[in-house]
Parts: sequence; structure tokens; C-alpha cells
Amino acid sequence: VLTALSLAQEANGGWLTSELIEAVAEYLEIRPVAAYEAATFYSMLELKPVGRHKISVCTNISCMLCGSDEIVAHLERKLAIKLGQSTPDGKFYLKEVECLGACGGAPMMMIGKDYHENLTPQRVDEILANLE
Repeated sequence: VLTALSLAQEANGGWLTSELIEAVAEYLEIRPVAAYEAATFYSMLELKPVGRHKISVCTNISCMLCGSDEIVAHLERKLAIKLGQSTPDGKFYLKEVECLGACGGAPMMMIGKDYHENLTPQRVDEILANLE
């Protein structure tokens, strides 16, 4: 279910509509509620339009202890948006997530499918500057 929903999301510009979730359920021959449960539970799936670059910032304990609060505050200031919002130009979407499994490189964020670890505000600026 996760793979199918992820592929549908990617083909739809980064988010899932109700119609797509139901189509995945039909294709997999499962009850629609099972596909909705997955779509609403997992943080990598989006139920509303998001920016082209989804920035997922880990705020779990390891990242928090290593400064993820500072990274979130820096991103909110730099992008002029809050967690859960997209920039007006649709370029960036900022999201808070639980553990992304990179505690040794905390604080960290994921942009698309790429991990960025040992973040500082300066490193965040460099990463964002290299995105189209």
C-alpha cells in the first residue's frame, strides 16, 4: 500500500487526492479504508498540495537535543512560512517529522529523498541555495 500510494503521490505532484487513494485501493483489491489509514498515518504521504521541495525536519529527541529547534526557526524565518505551510511561489513546503533514522547526524532534515545531516543555519542556507 505504501509503495503504491507513494508512486501515486509522486505522479500527482507530491500529494494524494481522495480519488487517487481510492484508485490505489481498487487496484490493490483492498478496502478503501485500508488505503486511507495508510495515507493519513504516514508522514511521507501528503493529503494537500505541497511545495516542489518538501523539507522534512526531524524534531525527535536526538535532533532536538542537537539543535533542531534552531534549524526549524531558521527555516521559518528564511522561507517566511511556518511548519505545515508552503511558500507562496510553491517552491518549498516545511514539515515537522518524527525520527528519520539519522540520529548520529543530528540535527537533520530530508528534502525529497535526500538526507542532510549535522545541520547549522549556514549549512541549511547552502543546501537551499543549491535547489532549483
